[in-house]
Amino acid sequence: MKNKKINILVVDDHQMNSDAYINLIKSSQGNKEMIFQKAIDCHTAFKVIKQAEKTSTLIDIALVDISIPEYREEKLLSGTDVAILLRNSFPDCLIIMLTMHTEPLILFNVFKQINPEGFISKNDIDFEMFPEIFDRIVNIENYFSPTINTAIQSLVRQTLKWDEFDTQIILLLDKGIQTKDLPQYIDLSLSSIEKRKAILKRQILDQKSSDKELIEKCKILKLI
Repeated sequence: MKNKKINILVVDDHQMNSDAYINLIKSSQGNKEMIFQKAIDCHTAFKVIKQAEKTSTLIDIALVDISIPEYREEKLLSGTDVAILLRNSFPDCLIIMLTMHTEPLILFNVFKQINPEGFISKNDIDFEMFPEIFDRIVNIENYFSPTINTAIQSLVRQTLKWDEFDTQIILLLDKGIQTKDLPQYIDLSLSSIEKRKAILKRQILDQKSSDKELIEKCKILKLI
């Protein structure tokens, strides 16, 4: 995003939070030209997104709070729905989800539906660290805060009954070992390995996801 205007949408129903994020981003991004838009609810966010589409204006980065007032007319019931709309309208938008939720199932569903570049618990926000975290995300390094990571990781491990075989499969794939050769390294049949991979992809991502995407998500969730 060098040498271009960066369009940033901040969606939060608390004005003080939005202003704080904007001030922190401005202070960390030097002389970069940034254009900020704010939305306090699903309705306002919908209008901003549709106006951007109408004028062929990209939304480069979006910070979206999960818990915001709904807009039932467009079936936008939360910040999660706004983020889905953003992802569909602007596939290259860097989406940072913000939340006070700590329930593993809610957090995991947001993770799976949005595949956000950043996912931050408001309980974890350190205003000194926030500019650095934002900069990492802008430079295409996904970031999940500790509360988010712990909650999602625990749910994934319980749901999938994650074991040492799963760890070995992902680690070997990460080393470039092809699936067909994995039985040479793991005491499992090829069919068992393929079944485990399919379950992991279905639960963590999407059945059509690549091995590379699976490895990346396992790293983000610190499963390996």
